[in-house]
Parts: sequence; C-alpha cells; structure tokens
Amino acid sequence: MAAIRMTLRQFVQTLPFTLRSLRAASSFKAADLTVERSTNCAQKPDPSALLFGKHFSDHMLTINWSEKHGWEAPQIKPFQNLSLHPATSALHYSVELFEGMKAYRGVDEHVRLFRPMLNMERMCRSADRSCLPSFDKGELLECIRKLVQVDQEWVPFAPDASLYIRPTFIGTGRCLGVSRPGEALLFVIAGPVGPYFATDSAAVSLLADPAFVRAWEGGVGAYKLGGNYGPTIALQSEAVKQGCQQVLWLHGEQEEITEVGTMNLFIYWSTETGEKELLTPPLEGGIILPGITRQSLLDLARMWGEFKVTERKIGMKELLGAMDSGRVLEVFGAGTACVVCPVSSLLYKGKTYHIPTMQNGPDLARRFHKELSDIQYGRKHSDWAPLVV
Repeated sequence: MAAIRMTLRQFVQTLPFTLRSLRAASSFKAADLTVERSTNCAQKPDPSALLFGKHFSDHMLTINWSEKHGWEAPQIKPFQNLSLHPATSALHYSVELFEGMKAYRGVDEHVRLFRPMLNMERMCRSADRSCLPSFDKGELLECIRKLVQVDQEWVPFAPDASLYIRPTFIGTGRCLGVSRPGEALLFVIAGPVGPYFATDSAAVSLLADPAFVRAWEGGVGAYKLGGNYGPTIALQSEAVKQGCQQVLWLHGEQEEITEVGTMNLFIYWSTETGEKELLTPPLEGGIILPGITRQSLLDLARMWGEFKVTERKIGMKELLGAMDSGRVLEVFGAGTACVVCPVSSLLYKGKTYHIPTMQNGPDLARRFHKELSDIQYGRKHSDWAPLVV
C-alpha cells in the first residue's frame, strides 16, 4: 500500500508538469488569427530595381509561446521592430532558425507558393533540433497564406521578381544560461525581390579551401539555423579577395564536395562508361541542407528519365580528374534565392580550373530554371504551386 501511495503521490506531483507540457506542445490555430491593418503603407519599389532583402512589405505575422501558457493566438500586424530583453537566448546562444520561401504572381495574375509544405517540414525539424516548441505545419502554412493575402499587392507584377518570405523562430527566454528557452517568438516577414545575382545567366567562380569547413557529421549542417551562416561571411569575403564570387565547401580527409555558398551543388557529366549523369552530394550524415530546390531538381530529373540521377559522395580528386578528362559538362548551384546558378571556374590550392558550363549552354541548368519558373509563375500547372490568391 505504501508503494501504491507513493506512486499515486508521485503521479499527482507530476500532473501539473504533464498538463503544462501537453499545453505547450499543442499548436496555435490559424482560425484564431487576428489582423491589424497598417494605416501607413509604404511605397512599393520599382520591380526592375529590387535588391535582395532590402525591401519589406507592410505587415508581419507574430506568434508568441511560453512554457507557462503555451501558444498565443497568431497576429498579423503592421511591420515593426521587435522588443527583446538583453538576455534573450537567441542573442547569446543562437537559439534561432529561419526558412526561405517565395510567393509568385503568375501570368494569370494569381499568386502562388512553391512546395511550401517542404519548408514547413524542414522548419519543424530545425525547431526540434533547437529545442524550440513544436507546432502544426498546416496551421503555420495557413497563417503565412493569410499574410501573403493581406500583402498581395507587394507580390511584384514582374516575370523575374517575387515576394521573398522569411519565417523565423527565436528563443526569447530572459536568462543567461545554456538551456531550453522558456519563451519563444515565431514571426514571418516578407519583401519583394528580384534575381539574386545581377542576371539569371551569370556564372560564378568558386574558391575551394580545405582549411575551412561549413558542417560535419553529427553537427547541425542539415538544419536551417542562423549559426550555420554567420561564420561563413569571413570566407565569403576571402573568396572575393581572391577573385571568386562563392565558396565551394569541402569536408574531411577526402575533401568531399558538400555545398556551394548557401546553395546545394549539382554536377552534370559523363561517367567513365560514357553515361550521362546528374550527381549531387547525399543528405546522409547531416552535412547537407535538404533544399527545396534541390529536391525539385532531383524530382524533375527522375521524372524525365533521360539520364542517370545519383546522390553520393564525391571528393575533389574525382572531380578534378573528370575535369581533366573532359567529362564534366555543367556544374551549378541550386537554391530558393537564385533558383539555379551556373559555375564557370574553381580556384583550388592556387590553381584555377575552368568548368565548361557556359560553353555547354548551359542546357541542363537553363532547362531546370525554365521548368521551375514555368511552374512558379503559372505558365505550367503543377501541384507544387498551390494558389494563395
């Protein structure tokens, strides 16, 4: 009986924590969303002169969470500054994550997102890795849809521009201690953007320096955390000093090729047996960010069935050998910001290696770009691009 009483006592003592945990784990609901419209709307910039990440729409989405009260109701309100306590955990320990997605105004004047649930799924994985509270992916997506509807006039009326959407999730706990945050803020801002690079067809040169590493096994390279990006700025500056535009990130003793800048990397070449192959590094190991554009290119290539599609590791020695034998046809990066970015040369250990991407069209890179653009701008119907407005 004493053992039973102790068990019951322990159960009663843990009950408040259990209820609190269940409440905290439950998600906010899009049905509870409130909207406060701005009375001081900004002038929209010229679509032909857009700079990436420099302009913002009139409204933002905010959703607060606390361990004590769980999720509060979502709010769309005028774009404004955040007020954070100086001890906020996001500022001291980088307890934060973000996503990048776009809304496109189609040729039929409808506004579309592009495979947005993949962003929501990746955001949930990043939140779990960051010890930030879980949420319902569908509910957040519906809140984002509402934000885009409110700011739909900010989606550019231009065939090469879009509305960039930045969902962000930060720990806001007011405590100088490395621990799970007791408070958090999920917010979404948006703004019109043009092409990430000066022209869509511009090819970039890469600096490959094995002395610097972006991610490693067991780390957080597979998650979209701000801490993965800030430390890369120094090497990006070094690449510019050496006449390159981007960095080719290498890993390990075999100098495995991982990513290019903030993009996933693709190599289109002829194998040693003469077979055409599209190759990209694999997600296994947690080094590669699972990009939505990356997945889309793989899905399209497998749908076409015209060449071999492979996800496997490749080191610098193998790539340079293929280049020396003339088997490399195209190398390009892929990501939400740039879509597809051709690569023209590689600077490695003081030597520049020419890549014949542009001499070969680049037929495949341009085909991928056109296929995705046709879907995003409504020229081709696809379930990948659900309507917002």
